[in-house]
Amino acid sequence: DDYSGRQTDGEKTVLRPGEYNDSDCSSDEEDIRNRIGNIPMEWYDDYDHIGYNIHGEKVGKSKKEGDQLDKLLDRMDNPDFWRTVHNKREGEDIVLPDEDIAIIEKIRSNSYPDLGYNPYEPYVDFFTHEKMETPLVDTPEPKRRFIPSKHEHKKVMKIIRAIRNGWIKPKEDAPKKPAYFDLWASKTEPQKHNPMHIPAPKLPLPGNEESYNPPDEYLPSQEEKEQWENTDEVDRDRNFLPQKYDCLRRVPAYPRLINEKFDRCLDLYLCPRKMKMKLSMNPDDLLPKLPKPKDLKPFPSTKAVKFSDHQGHVYALDTNKSGEFIVSGGEDKMLRIWESSTGRVLNKIALPELITSVKWNKVHSVVAAASGNTVYLLNPGLGDRLVVESTNKLLLGLGDIRELDHCRWYPLGNDKDWLRTKIVHDSSVTNVTWHNSGNYLAVTMKGSQSCPVLIHNVAKYSSQKPFNKSKGQIQQVEFHPNKPFFYVLSQRYVRVYNLVKQAMVRKLICSVKWASCMAIHPKGDNLIVGSYDKTLVWFDMDLSVKPYKSLQQHKKAIRHVCFHPRYPLYASSSDDCSTIVTHGMVYNDMVKNPLVVPVKVLRGHKETSKYGVLSNVFHSQQPWVYTGGADGEILLFV
Repeated sequence: DDYSGRQTDGEKTVLRPGEYNDSDCSSDEEDIRNRIGNIPMEWYDDYDHIGYNIHGEKVGKSKKEGDQLDKLLDRMDNPDFWRTVHNKREGEDIVLPDEDIAIIEKIRSNSYPDLGYNPYEPYVDFFTHEKMETPLVDTPEPKRRFIPSKHEHKKVMKIIRAIRNGWIKPKEDAPKKPAYFDLWASKTEPQKHNPMHIPAPKLPLPGNEESYNPPDEYLPSQEEKEQWENTDEVDRDRNFLPQKYDCLRRVPAYPRLINEKFDRCLDLYLCPRKMKMKLSMNPDDLLPKLPKPKDLKPFPSTKAVKFSDHQGHVYALDTNKSGEFIVSGGEDKMLRIWESSTGRVLNKIALPELITSVKWNKVHSVVAAASGNTVYLLNPGLGDRLVVESTNKLLLGLGDIRELDHCRWYPLGNDKDWLRTKIVHDSSVTNVTWHNSGNYLAVTMKGSQSCPVLIHNVAKYSSQKPFNKSKGQIQQVEFHPNKPFFYVLSQRYVRVYNLVKQAMVRKLICSVKWASCMAIHPKGDNLIVGSYDKTLVWFDMDLSVKPYKSLQQHKKAIRHVCFHPRYPLYASSSDDCSTIVTHGMVYNDMVKNPLVVPVKVLRGHKETSKYGVLSNVFHSQQPWVYTGGADGEILLFV
């Protein structure tokens, strides 16, 4: 039987009897199975086939294109990977033969792609290069080449006759324009040599106050005249006083006429006027693409509890490990321990001077309070009985008074106020902070150049001085959460020291005039610094020694900053009576930068003696924040 057409069986082409095989006639054409035409192959990404053959049947995808890891494995295992190309239209991998590789190499080397072509074949001289003695044509030159043309003569005479009779007038030259021109002339069209010309602004027209006979309401009184004369010339609203004359003949000459004309000419000469092209830009494109605050919950937003018992400023706040209790101290010299859920005062301890800093040890349940030049270590007596006994055992191990170079340890015994030990220093203490192990306490002292920082070992009742001399005025010190690094905040720098190697490893530039406080991220790779000039800077210590972000959200000085130990939140308190809660997400991916988005502004304190919110601290477990203000109140926001 005779059949017409073709059948495609897989990748083989089967010819029916009587069918003419034209593959020998066009050897350079490929067997095209996919008959979808010239359309983008991306249209078939979501289907299991890549097109249709000549009979309308689906052409399946032979192999899915792998990711970069599969390509790497194929590169290592397949020896022909370097000569394999993928045909997207047919959906198959083609291994190039040696002939095609040779052609590609010739093309890349700027050679002829044809393998058998020789560009340097011997030259065949079809025409002789020898000069012939006799010309090919021996015809003599015609006579017309030496006689002027009569036709051209008649045409030239016709044009001359038309010019003489005035029928044709030659083109006159354009008159030459003068090189000078009026620069400030008001013309509708700009000068050709200066297409960016903008006319000068005109002087305002005179009003009624400049008339020689103004109405009475425009005449100044005696007080207004004295006020105008006592005001500086730069701050005056006008450079003359209205006066009234009977007639125009009595008006004297204006004494400042030449001065004002000179100032006008000076303004016209020195004022740069240039046309600026207006950019057609969408303002939303200039703002960074940040997520919405409602998508970044949870974060504190509502005032829940108010703690009212302090008399004066509240300088320090901290919570215990579980978040059930908080400790506070301030100007009234009273150390108070509160129940966070109800706002009830559980214990009050009177100290001799105002309390500048308190920190609750998260390991041994020890509270360190700085009052004047003394740091008190006390056992709050809260929690499990075994915890209280272990804390007493730790603090009551000091038998006698121990005097060191820059401090003295005094045992206080097991008294009723839970005070166990006190450490007396040479200068007033401004800040205390605990190490994560719970055995070391760092103290910052004010006004001491020889010993501004001390590190106390509570377990061994010893102290050591990390620096012989301070570099600048030290504001605060902090320990790294999980590395032997020690952060020292001065007026403009943050110095990072390695306590094991006893050397400085990094110096961060704050780019502020006067830094006030700092806080370290729980992971330890990021740091925030607040300043008295209303600026908060974020450092990514893996990125640079300069700030990653600089935020000016507050209107007054920033007093305290802190990170949440569990949630990606940090808070900054300022003298403008506000606490701004910001979402600060730090990713494990080293390529991705931290995400910093302000989410809520918390208000509730009143300004007292030009001070606002002086301290803040996050709850240990919940996304809550406590704020202490100059008005003597502590607020809990949930």
